[in-house]
Amino acid sequence: MQLAHLALATLLALLPPTFAVPALAQTAEQPAASPEAVAADLARAMRFDDLFAVLREEGLAYGTTLEAEMFPAGGGAGWAASVSRIYDVATLRARFDASIAAQFADRPDAAAEILAFFASDLGQRVVGLEIDARRAFLDTAAEEAARVAAERRAASRDPKDALIQRFIAAGDLLEMNVAGALTGNLAFQQGMAETGGFGAPRPEADMIADIWADEERVRDTTATWLQAYLGLAYDPLTEAELESYVAFMESPAGQQLNAALFVAFDSVFRDVSRQLGAAAGVAVQGSDI
Repeated sequence: MQLAHLALATLLALLPPTFAVPALAQTAEQPAASPEAVAADLARAMRFDDLFAVLREEGLAYGTTLEAEMFPAGGGAGWAASVSRIYDVATLRARFDASIAAQFADRPDAAAEILAFFASDLGQRVVGLEIDARRAFLDTAAEEAARVAAERRAASRDPKDALIQRFIAAGDLLEMNVAGALTGNLAFQQGMAETGGFGAPRPEADMIADIWADEERVRDTTATWLQAYLGLAYDPLTEAELESYVAFMESPAGQQLNAALFVAFDSVFRDVSRQLGAAAGVAVQGSDI
């Protein structure tokens, strides 16, 4: 069972939405903000409410896909309820926000720089494009059209293609998402094993071997998704605007943001994968969850 789609949710770690907020610069008269306050400022600036609303929509749609692929006769009366519970936004946000708070606890200057960038006109424009593109990908026809456009852009040597490649390299997006997909797949299988979904005990070594055997396919799928998604999101930007955004993501502050968000998303969605696997393990046996 492959869950590359779930791990791709972590791509949003490099695609943070924005909202104008004051920077977190400190003065001698102003006490340092608490980690929780810093995380809250980042959440408002990056519109995590909107981000996780889209992730929930993706998750519910993926639950329907899993049901059709794994147990076409139906997942039992509780399958939809289980998927909805697993993708409960409040639960996901609690773990995610705690991770962000911990990672920026001793880096208020980096947080201030990040907020300053995303409060800019360019930052606010970028967020709208990123969220719109992510939401557009809920429609398979829109995603396919974006893939075709990405192929044409690469074939024509569009200058934006090189900038998108730099963007991917800046955050090591391909490798980090492949790693996330593989660990997510393992977590899913572990969840299935916990609830007897394989019918017989399944050694973890066998699970790992199967997952590594699929690495090339996961890598190709991820690379194609990245090109299509980023191409759609940044198509309206000028080359100069995209260059500025890429430069920020290559900066120390951009690198810290990228790393922190990937850690937070990985923590959240590895657990999501395991819970889905456990629920699927019950449903595949024909039992209500």
